[in-house]
Amino acid sequence: MTSTHTPPHIRLANEIAAQFQQRDPAAASREIADHIRTFWDPRMRSKLIADAGRTGSGLDPLAVAAAALLPRPTGT
Repeated sequence: MTSTHTPPHIRLANEIAAQFQQRDPAAASREIADHIRTFWDPRMRSKLIADAGRTGSGLDPLAVAAAALLPRPTGT
């Protein structure tokens, strides 16, 4: 993944995670997951979940932890 083109779901997840860097990681990841579950389009959630399991995705560790808390898409 190049720094010149970061996919929107990764960029947004990292921006959200940046707001929680000073919080307890477990609580922060739950709140990030809640935000993503509530406000993100299911397609973006699916992309985030898929990329969170990929080495070199560029995702912040808090975003990866949050993605682990999201329900897996059905049919994939």
